[in-house]
Amino acid sequence: MTEQTILYLLLGIITFDFVLERILSYLNRKSSKKPIPKELEGIYDEEKYAKSQAYQAEVSRFAIFSASFTFLLTFCAIYFGWFGIIDDWIRTFSPLDMLSTLIFFGVLFVISDILGTPFSLYGTFVIEEKYGFNKTTAKTFILDKIKGYVLTIIIGGILLAVFIYMVNFMGNNFWLYFWAVIAGFMLFANMFYTSLILPLFNKLKPLEEGELKTSIQEYSNKVKFPLKNIFVMDGSKRSSKGNAFFSGLGKKKKVVLFDTLIENHSIEELTAVFAHEVGHYKKKHIIFSTILSVGIMGFMLYLFSLMAFEAEVSWAMGGQTSALHLNMLAFGILYSPVSRILGILGNMLSRKNEFEADNYAKTTYKAEPLIEGLKRLSSDHLSNLTPHPAYVFVHYSHPPLRERVRALDS
Repeated sequence: MTEQTILYLLLGIITFDFVLERILSYLNRKSSKKPIPKELEGIYDEEKYAKSQAYQAEVSRFAIFSASFTFLLTFCAIYFGWFGIIDDWIRTFSPLDMLSTLIFFGVLFVISDILGTPFSLYGTFVIEEKYGFNKTTAKTFILDKIKGYVLTIIIGGILLAVFIYMVNFMGNNFWLYFWAVIAGFMLFANMFYTSLILPLFNKLKPLEEGELKTSIQEYSNKVKFPLKNIFVMDGSKRSSKGNAFFSGLGKKKKVVLFDTLIENHSIEELTAVFAHEVGHYKKKHIIFSTILSVGIMGFMLYLFSLMAFEAEVSWAMGGQTSALHLNMLAFGILYSPVSRILGILGNMLSRKNEFEADNYAKTTYKAEPLIEGLKRLSSDHLSNLTPHPAYVFVHYSHPPLRERVRALDS
């Protein structure tokens, strides 16, 4: 394949992806204006429903603007060979190819962060603030940035350095060795995320003694769930939106409830949410998802090994010579159609898992408080109650509220 063909393929992929997302966004925005479904009546009064639609419309408009900016910038960078220009500049002072790759991605990280920060600031301190969700202070925002930089430099830098070393010194089979490395890292991160990473950004404290803990303990005993690690996270530090999640494997598993969730829901609703999270554990969703992610990572690395050393790919990106970092960047775009398909399949699996976890909570606890909890959560988040099926198919990792309520009511 010639460099010209690869160039047109790169431009075609990002253009198709941009157009597809705009169509899906348009359909979803139009669908959000439908009347509230009969099953969901009572979630919003007239005033709050208007507020929900205004919020969804504003988020959608902002997403279109930011996505358009990113698309135009990326299109121009590829078409005019800006990535190649950066590569040429780095080579004027970097004596080693391995070091050049690290510097190249460091430069892109800084540029991306500089360009992306205004969008992040507007989304957080204008839109989320306007609708009463934002609790992030300027100090928290800055500290999050600094901590994110440090983690990226340390963890990302080490993994990238190992990857570069293996590509340069282990030949075409580098993907097998790095697959083992990244699989180990993914398992480690899954087990220790709530112990090592999350505490850098949020405070976790054990659920206090009281009516809620007693209710959860009684339920845990009933379903023989080894309740050792249930924590409350200070989600209110950044947003008024509530959530809960299950993390970790084996003895490191934890159930985490946001403090905002506890503040806004009844004991029965919170116990039902906990039962849902236990359902993920009982159905082994976390283990299966982790194995699947490791498998997909191996497949992706194998595909990259087929083009890692192709000079034409680097030339298509504007490079004057073959460069690993240019090929990695191009691969990220060329792989995106595969990633899109895998993402859709992954979301289908995730939605199935959510139905299973809901059903587990329904059969081992009660359906009614889970339904009420889900409705309250949607109301508090000003959620779109009538998303378009095509948008759901591509993007939703959880079933729409209407489908979950129907399944729980059946």
